[in-house]
Amino acid sequence: MINKIINDIEPILKSIPDGSTIMTSGFGTTGQPEALLEALIDFAPKELTIINNNASSGPNGLTQLFTAGLVKKLICSYPKSISSTVFPDLYRAGKIELELVPQGNLACRIQAAGAGLGAVFTPTGYGTKIAEGKETRIINGKNYVLEYPLEADYAFIYADKADRWGNLTYRKAARNFGPIMAKAAKTTIAQVNQTVELGDLDPECIITPGIFVQHVVRLGDIK
Repeated sequence: MINKIINDIEPILKSIPDGSTIMTSGFGTTGQPEALLEALIDFAPKELTIINNNASSGPNGLTQLFTAGLVKKLICSYPKSISSTVFPDLYRAGKIELELVPQGNLACRIQAAGAGLGAVFTPTGYGTKIAEGKETRIINGKNYVLEYPLEADYAFIYADKADRWGNLTYRKAARNFGPIMAKAAKTTIAQVNQTVELGDLDPECIITPGIFVQHVVRLGDIK
């Protein structure tokens, strides 16, 4: 019987090795699996590469990984905001690397990984520092930059509901990058608000099929 719902996330988090690449959903704090990210700190995997839309907001979630010194590199679109203070300080001190990716390109590169594409051409960034050292091409009279897929060892995502097969639904803007990240990672762990019985989720409302999810943990079960 397939049952991806787990009550104890610790053995899985403990197995995450140093140097792993982790995608984490969230647009600021919206849709960020804060509890799951903070639970990782107890096992302290080092030299992590984090792929996220921004360098977190406020003191919780991803910010805690920065504070704990577990992140070597951040790949994101928005590294600085009014409520993002830890990352900018670490970056200025030379303690963390940054790869800046326009938001559309970030989504496109993650989608490319999930679709099994080798690379994609995008016009965004052409003629800027973002395109330096990258292959460019003129297609139908328009300039493009070659970008490679963004893959991850793990995706930490936030969803609203899940069944034991790992099918997921989301709530409004909290969906953001979760569905595409689930497809682009080798192992996807979903932090959810509620688990339901098989058949309780309307098939028309399932955004992420369970085939892309390996583990589901309820928010209340994360210690």
